[in-house]
Amino acid sequence: MIPANPRRALALVLALGAGSASAGALDRVKARGELLWGGDIQGGEPYAYEDANGKLVGFEVDIADALARRLGVRARFVQVAWSSLVPALERGDYDIAMNGLELTPDRHERLLLSRPYYLYAETLAVRRGSPLRFFDLRGKRVGTLNQTYAFDLLRGLGVEPILYEGTQEPYQDLVAGRIDAVLMDNIIADRYGCPMPGVECIVGDGAIGAYVIGMRKGDRDLYDAVDAALGDMQKEGELRAILTKHRLWDARQEGARPALGMPAPAPKRRAFDVTQAWLFLQGAGVTLVLSVLSFALAMILGGVLAVARVYGPAPVRGAAAAYVEIFRGTPVLLQLYVLYFALAPILRLDAFTAAVLGLGFNYAAYEAEIYRGALLALPRGQTEAASALGLSTAQTLRHVLVPQAFRLALPPMTNDFVALLKDSSVVSVITVVELTKRMTIAGVDLNDWIVPGVACAALYFGMSFPLSRLAQSLERRLKR
Repeated sequence: MIPANPRRALALVLALGAGSASAGALDRVKARGELLWGGDIQGGEPYAYEDANGKLVGFEVDIADALARRLGVRARFVQVAWSSLVPALERGDYDIAMNGLELTPDRHERLLLSRPYYLYAETLAVRRGSPLRFFDLRGKRVGTLNQTYAFDLLRGLGVEPILYEGTQEPYQDLVAGRIDAVLMDNIIADRYGCPMPGVECIVGDGAIGAYVIGMRKGDRDLYDAVDAALGDMQKEGELRAILTKHRLWDARQEGARPALGMPAPAPKRRAFDVTQAWLFLQGAGVTLVLSVLSFALAMILGGVLAVARVYGPAPVRGAAAAYVEIFRGTPVLLQLYVLYFALAPILRLDAFTAAVLGLGFNYAAYEAEIYRGALLALPRGQTEAASALGLSTAQTLRHVLVPQAFRLALPPMTNDFVALLKDSSVVSVITVVELTKRMTIAGVDLNDWIVPGVACAALYFGMSFPLSRLAQSLERRLKR
């Protein structure tokens, strides 16, 4: 039996646990002393960004601080990728989502949404002199951000948008001629697109939308408190003062605000159907073709680098070694950004070509070290015997060394190809819609990550497993 005192202590612990579990979201915030709010610094000025001193600033930072002050706590920012803003909120990573979160029927169904704190208009940007207008976009390449009101508008017009992760990149692509137009909120267009040389923003408001604060469906008490605090900020003029400070107050903010008490139209339920399956197969095809072409480039360039490092004169060996160290020592994501965006003024590559070159150049450095190790692993007598037979260096490499080195290099080459197959997912940052990007789009569209995730994993396995078996078969044949 448990003694009386321990039993009493156990009962107290269980009671406290039950009280904590039953506490409302507002009580948990006050007990913690912090209001956690999620956003993405990559969204940049004026939302939430770091100033020259590394301090987090922005109009949403000021709004979060004001809301927290009214709740009697302090605000703490939680960094999250913008595409994961709603899923991370639903997971419970933070209390509220506030980072240009737009009022849409889908979000109204999934979340509790506050009254709007900013009204915006969709702005269409085209190249200067272009005759394109909003209703001329069908069949055109139009850039925007995923999970936005602009994305929904374009899909409604029958346009399949080109999706970007950041706010500046689509306008850079517009100037470079890679896309025909960009549709984004005026708060973004006015800062990042319209001032760029060669970009023309269409005069007049497009569709009007609203930024709201999102909370989980079960957090009704927190929703009531946040919405009331936001209402007080509007009545007392504090919200206007914040927007004015960040040069955001305009006549649009004086207009009538959408009433969220009325039910929004329910979005059409979507499921993982034949159409989605076909899109996934297309994404898998892009991934496979991209990986094969990139690895072919990596093998050729890697072979040249390996031979240069082993047999080349000192300057050539030094240059090859520098290439290997630079490309191995920097992230492939950075290399893709430099190749696609930074070099756009002098080298205008389409996204797929840039992806092939970026992955190929990066993996060439790793292949070079594999081939170099295989060549150095061969007995020195092989080279001496070939020289005694009168073979030139090129003939010795072709007929004696490379065939033997290939057998040694085959297992790590197979591993590298499988790794490249998976690393190809990073090319979505330069607008290539491969398999992983297709999965994330479907996950958001369907509000379901399990089925798209399983389908994505199955397709990756279906592409990589046969390759592994083929490599094992080749190894056995080479041994014989």
